[in-house]
Amino acid sequence: MVHRSRTRAGRLVRPAHLLLPALTAFAAASLAAPAGAQPFYGSGHPEVAAAVQQSARSGGKSVRAFYEARRYRPLWIRGNGFGPEADYLFELVASADLDGVDRGRLRPARLAQALDRAQRGSPKALAAAELLLSETFAEYVQAMRRTRGAGMHIETEALLPAVPTDQAALEAAASARSLDQYLRSFGWMHPYYAGLRNALANPILDQQNAERLRLNLERVRALPAGNQGRYILVDTAAAQLYMYENGQVRDTMRVVVGKSDQQTPMMAGFIRYAILNPYWNIPPDLVATKVAPGVAKQGAAYLKANRYQILSDWSETPTVLASTKVDWRAVLAGREELRVRQLPGPGNGMGNVKFMFPNDLGIYLHDTPDKQLMRRASRQFSSGCVRLEDAARLGRWLYGKPLVASSSAPEQKVQLPEPVPVYLTYLTAAPEAGRIAYRPDTYGRDRAELAAAVAVQGRMRGTR
Repeated sequence: MVHRSRTRAGRLVRPAHLLLPALTAFAAASLAAPAGAQPFYGSGHPEVAAAVQQSARSGGKSVRAFYEARRYRPLWIRGNGFGPEADYLFELVASADLDGVDRGRLRPARLAQALDRAQRGSPKALAAAELLLSETFAEYVQAMRRTRGAGMHIETEALLPAVPTDQAALEAAASARSLDQYLRSFGWMHPYYAGLRNALANPILDQQNAERLRLNLERVRALPAGNQGRYILVDTAAAQLYMYENGQVRDTMRVVVGKSDQQTPMMAGFIRYAILNPYWNIPPDLVATKVAPGVAKQGAAYLKANRYQILSDWSETPTVLASTKVDWRAVLAGREELRVRQLPGPGNGMGNVKFMFPNDLGIYLHDTPDKQLMRRASRQFSSGCVRLEDAARLGRWLYGKPLVASSSAPEQKVQLPEPVPVYLTYLTAAPEAGRIAYRPDTYGRDRAELAAAVAVQGRMRGTR
């Protein structure tokens, strides 16, 4: 981290006698003031509080509204000086390149100068530094939250992190139990963010891990902030699912995700309904490699034993075909594509339920009869969808009650009263038990992104 002072080396010295000794009285009186009342400045140095009010009124509309709502109580001044939060914010801004933010736009030198001038105790300088800290913080938060999704397939932009107004960003910080802790935990970001960011700031970090951390920080920037309500996070690199409520993991379970040649994509959508007693529509490649060889060996008995149906097409109302109507040699050779589905019941590939977040990639979360795969350390076995260790438990969390089919009828749709976001990401580096866990780049996405970045840098050097 970079520390600030007039010489920009070492920490800022805060002479207590130069700052506002009566701020505590001012804050208490301001809080007690009735709505619409003028702020009460108290005794001691009322000109400092007045300067905060004057500076706020001449500042941006959103920042002005924040200070008006709190009777012009400072956010950053603590007792007789600026608290450690001011120093730490400067450090963050000075190293904002780690966040994928152009620190030049945040003008850290201007902030350092304002804070140094405030040491001399001028009410106007104190007020100017207070306002500049707030404006810089809001701009920093907005820049970090402004993302296009880090390669995610996004159902709607409502699933991207919301970019707050200046007032909203400041109100969230002001309402935190500890402003210092809010800054150090990056409370406006996903809970993973602080651990990854702190690791990236380590000066002895090797180049390879630094690049991996940068990639994963970018992926985490596309995830919900800590204060968002309920959502599901699936980390395909860890093959793990997490159920979040207001920034806290309420439950977790293992999952099986796509094979390296049938990868589970990075995407985000809204789980809108569940289907009980689902059919399993077998992917065409599995029809060619699994079903067709079975029919070639056992004939129609193979289809009956596995409760497979052959369908005429992929419409909502297909016709069931007899096996004798199919050119199985053509299917086996891959010359002809065939739709086959498995009826609900024991051994069905979807298990008892699947959770749907409609998307054009055909991805969903579902139960599975192959529970033994959950015991594997590496769990990339699916054709892209996410198989759940305990689908019933996820259903209870989503619906607040057990999901029970009303009959043995197939494809019973149960609407979720309120859609729940689901995020499928790929974190090859993530905080875990107080350290950073580095995971295998099974899908090769890190290698591909790093190679692309090197190529772009090469082209940029070539045009200079």
